[in-house]
Amino acid sequence: MAADSDPESEVFEITDFTTASEWERFVSRVEEVLNDWKLVGNSAGNVLPQKGAYTSGTWEEKSQDISFADFKFYITHYFLKQESEKDDGKDKLEEDPFPLAMQDLLCMNNDFPPRAHCLVRWYGVREFVVITPGANCEAIISESKCNLLLSSISISLANSGCQIPTFVQVQQKWRRIYAGECQGPGVRTDFEMVHLRKVPSQYNHLSGLLDIFKSKIGCSISSLPPVNIAIRFTYILQDWQQHSWPQQPPDFDTLLGGEVGGVEFGKLPFGACEEPISELHLATTWPHLTEGIVVDNDVYSDLDPLQAPHWSVRLRTAENPQCLLGDVLTEFFKLCCRKESTEEVLGRGLADDEGKENNDISAALSKLTEPSTTVPISKLSVSNMVHSARKHIRRHRRIDESPLNTDILNSVLLYLFPDAAVEKSSENGKGKTAQANPCGKAEHDNLYLQLKSAPSDSLTYRLALCVCLVNYYHGGLRAVAHLWQEFILELRYRWENNYLICGLSGGPPDLRCCLLHQKLQMLNCCIERKRSRDEARKVLEGSEKERRVSSGSRSRPDSATARTLGSTSTKEASPGKSWESWSDSEDEFFECFSDQGEVEAPPADEQKDGSKTKAEGRLQPYNNMTLLKSPELLYIPITQEPAPMTEDLLEEQSEVLAKLGTSAEGSHLRARMQSACLLSDMESFKAANPGCVLEDFVRWYSPRDYVEEEVVDEKGHTVVEGKLSTRMMIPGNMWVETWQTARVVPARRQKRLFDDTKEAEKVLHYLAVQKPADVTRHLLPCIFHSAILKLKEEESVEDVPSVKKSLQQATSQGSKLLHPTTQDYKKLEDFINQLIAMETVVTQARSLKAKFAITESENAEDADELKKFVTSLLEEPDVEVIGAGQSPTGRIIYRLFAKAQKLADFTSDEATLLAPLDEDMEVDRRPTGGSIKVPDFPSAAGREIILRTCVPRPAPYSKALPQRLFCVLMKEEFRLAGAFSSDTSFF
Repeated sequence: MAADSDPESEVFEITDFTTASEWERFVSRVEEVLNDWKLVGNSAGNVLPQKGAYTSGTWEEKSQDISFADFKFYITHYFLKQESEKDDGKDKLEEDPFPLAMQDLLCMNNDFPPRAHCLVRWYGVREFVVITPGANCEAIISESKCNLLLSSISISLANSGCQIPTFVQVQQKWRRIYAGECQGPGVRTDFEMVHLRKVPSQYNHLSGLLDIFKSKIGCSISSLPPVNIAIRFTYILQDWQQHSWPQQPPDFDTLLGGEVGGVEFGKLPFGACEEPISELHLATTWPHLTEGIVVDNDVYSDLDPLQAPHWSVRLRTAENPQCLLGDVLTEFFKLCCRKESTEEVLGRGLADDEGKENNDISAALSKLTEPSTTVPISKLSVSNMVHSARKHIRRHRRIDESPLNTDILNSVLLYLFPDAAVEKSSENGKGKTAQANPCGKAEHDNLYLQLKSAPSDSLTYRLALCVCLVNYYHGGLRAVAHLWQEFILELRYRWENNYLICGLSGGPPDLRCCLLHQKLQMLNCCIERKRSRDEARKVLEGSEKERRVSSGSRSRPDSATARTLGSTSTKEASPGKSWESWSDSEDEFFECFSDQGEVEAPPADEQKDGSKTKAEGRLQPYNNMTLLKSPELLYIPITQEPAPMTEDLLEEQSEVLAKLGTSAEGSHLRARMQSACLLSDMESFKAANPGCVLEDFVRWYSPRDYVEEEVVDEKGHTVVEGKLSTRMMIPGNMWVETWQTARVVPARRQKRLFDDTKEAEKVLHYLAVQKPADVTRHLLPCIFHSAILKLKEEESVEDVPSVKKSLQQATSQGSKLLHPTTQDYKKLEDFINQLIAMETVVTQARSLKAKFAITESENAEDADELKKFVTSLLEEPDVEVIGAGQSPTGRIIYRLFAKAQKLADFTSDEATLLAPLDEDMEVDRRPTGGSIKVPDFPSAAGREIILRTCVPRPAPYSKALPQRLFCVLMKEEFRLAGAFSSDTSFF
């Protein structure tokens, strides 16, 4: 009794059976995800997918992370995006007899879809859920774990009412083994899979696979309904030895002889260096067969590919084939990242040579004056003339060590400066400013404006091509540095000898082009100004000499010996006016040397107001106007042209003006700096119009600032009076101040607004200090411009729609990448990869056209059909051959396979005859008196068979439900993917 009264005897353990286990939490989490995605009921619709919908439609997916204890899973929902469906009753199913996934098992509209998810191909479902292990989690190999996951899925589907098939990936990921389940009202489909490395001999044909299918169904009725069969055999063609190489062979007679794809300077190479088409896959399909119609066993087969009713072809392209244009662009772009200067590049490895040579200037000069028995490339090219002298003036290298071969260098210089190739008089030689466009239609080509490049007939464009080709074919960085050095020497020679640079349009620098092109245009402007002064000086000297002869007296030593002649312009000068058309030598334009400082003072009789000054520098009357304070006509003066500027100089000038600030002193100084051209024009106007006032100048220079209005005078007459505008009357106006300080000096005696000598030396110095990497960056827009033109040219021949569309996008993208001053190298590299991808597609099209060449017996209609077929091969994943093996396209494909088989058989026979005999080796020799027929097609690389039927399972009185078995037979793979449905109403 004492024991019964013990309080401790009343304590007992309490177990809480409401606590959820890890397995229950996992099941609940799966249900939660299915409900969040609204995968409840038969949600995919009740219309069968149209033929080809799995290929042409859009597949979408969404994923989420779930966990089973500490094991991570991904749950992913794949589904075919449904288009708006017309309720026409066609292919409409009955009202939810069983889940749509079961209905898809029997649908034949999308058998063997190309490039689809493997579960779509194996089971034909349009919507499904997959649970896979996380990225860092081990594969689910244990059978108990697999069964636990499958049971979890079964409970989740039952609790949520989801009728979407759900799969779990088991075993190693590379095996792609999935097990799953689909539940519906009173029905269930189990998805099972078998995967082996070798095909069992008893199942290596249709008969054995039918036995497996029937045994798995296990229907107890005496007679099974006929099994529907779909078969696809795939044949692979990968031997192209019987076809010519699509890339042109090298021309050993050219400068680039021996180089694959080598072309002359001025053209970028194009094409593949290897076969861009790796394999051609021919799929022969028998879509609707019934058991008993076709025989395929270990003894005999009716499955002849030539008799297949459906043929389809797909391509397997080579991965990153070597293409010439892509290689040239890539190597050129790599130069942008180099940091060496030209001196560093050309001076490497010459320490020994420097000890052997001296820097005797006299020896160098003597070399320049040595008589030569050979004619140089041209009188304009300095390369050969100073070749020997440079050995003593700067570091040198022996001829055999020169980075760029002399012949190649001469050819490049002749291409860059074609006016040096023809012997002509100095007048003809100096007058040539541009060459014909080598690419054609340059006047209609505005691509260079979008890319901020240069015209395709310009020197800059040609230079970019030469630098690119020299870098790729003739020595890389050192050759580029050598070429750039010779290019600058040629420019300096032309500047010092007044030869215009060919291949550049006249006028000021075009700010729409790249900076290097602007610099070359600026140098050309300097040469043109210098030539104009020299020509005008000759005219003046000739006139002076004639005057001396006629007068018989010596002329006074005036400013003709202290001034140089320069070019002039007028605000409204008529085009084409030259120095020779000026009648009076006094109207010629004189200006001081840059080192003389002050201009010559005007004659003593010249007054500041111009009242007693003789008119000078007149061009023509201006609209028959008269001066306000004089009855004389108002003349347009001869004025100086404003100084041309490149974009970097404009930017530099803007920065200087901005740094002056907004103070009164800074604003005044800024206005003074900007009024240099205005002051020159005012002085020219005063010289041309003695007695003029500021109002006269404003009437010509800025008519809007001279306001005229009608007033009534003292006598009652209406007269027109004019006055300056309000802004001109503001105190401290810069125009008024400038007018007051302006002297009476014609343009010919003014100091030059544009010092061509100084600007030319600045340009040459700017070019000389450029590193090879800087030159490459300057020329990058021109190379991209040329590459796009080359792609357009090649695409127009091959007619590839996808490339044409991509070129438009690339042009738009390139215009954004090349305009900023700071270029994004990563984006530029991606841009080059886009161009390479387009070149690859064009070379693939070219290769296909060569392989599918049409014989002369085929008509134009067949040619058009074949052309469309070849284009479709590049655009679509799988292309149907209309007419199968009996069509013109089918016959060409048949010949391709037949030729490859014969070549393979010949090669194997030759290898057998040449192989050494071994006593222990049995050699299979064919009888000499006969021959064995070579099959036209090789053994099928892959065989796919779909078996379908609808039978009651598991009992004879059960519902008739879909059953499906997908079989894959390959050389190293045997896969069975079965979907077997059961009636669960009475079980």
